[in-house]
Amino acid sequence: MDPIRKLTELVELVKKKPSSKLAVANGHDPHTIQATFKAAKENLVDVIIIGDKDKVLSLGSEYNLDTSAFDIIDNRDAKEAGCIARDMVRSKEADILMKGLMPTDVYMKLILDKNEGLLQKGNILSHVAVMEVPTYSKLLFVSDVAVIPLPDLNQKVSMLKYTIEVAHSFGIENPKAAIIAATEKVSDRMPATLDGATIAKMAARGQIKGAIIDGPLAIDIAINKEACDIKGFKSPINGEADILIFPNIETGNVFFKTITKLAGGSLAAMVVGASAPCILTSRADSEESKFYSIAMAALMGARDV
Repeated sequence: MDPIRKLTELVELVKKKPSSKLAVANGHDPHTIQATFKAAKENLVDVIIIGDKDKVLSLGSEYNLDTSAFDIIDNRDAKEAGCIARDMVRSKEADILMKGLMPTDVYMKLILDKNEGLLQKGNILSHVAVMEVPTYSKLLFVSDVAVIPLPDLNQKVSMLKYTIEVAHSFGIENPKAAIIAATEKVSDRMPATLDGATIAKMAARGQIKGAIIDGPLAIDIAINKEACDIKGFKSPINGEADILIFPNIETGNVFFKTITKLAGGSLAAMVVGASAPCILTSRADSEESKFYSIAMAALMGARDV
């Protein structure tokens, strides 16, 4: 498999695969309706929307969309709609869970519910985003920008392993992974640098496989070869990272939103660690982002991520 370099290439690959079933929790907002309609029409997924049927039909009329492309389960309560969608995934009536017009904390509680949730035993939930940036030559796989506020060392290792698996599914056989901090210098005053150094040593000793890993690295060293040359810094990443592991949610979230809102970037994103792909996008994310996220989840399919 050739490496996927553009999100449009992701879509073309998924079109060649059998359609998955997508259950959308409270899916009656414009961007979700438009994205799921496009995904259904392009045969990426079969769409089941659980939400306010009247709103779905009204939006279909407003945007000239044929809502017969959806199966619609009428439910006006956001939490109940979420439970129905989640339970369809648990019972294998659907393959992918997607958040519609629902607060993230409510959606995450559905996944994390001890009795009825989707969290696999021994796993943690994390979040992986795939970003296409006009000024970068390849896709960036980043974690965690939405779920874990302040990951400890073990959580960062899990985040890295999840992200490596996603990169592999995109055909990146040996991705370059940078453990991000504010500097390359290790200091006990900056815990993120200690974690970066520890993870790099773990990788060197074969405890983390499937990628070229270095840390701690500042963001310029991770993604800009010229910065490495100017600073005379030697790293196997050499300014060509495929994967960025952020030290905390603030750092990752600011990067994520800056790339999309100011730098013209496109993205796909999903929750990993659950028994099925779970799409988590912001209620304010674009139709395009939601569409690419559906394609990403369909690609991951039944993988244990």
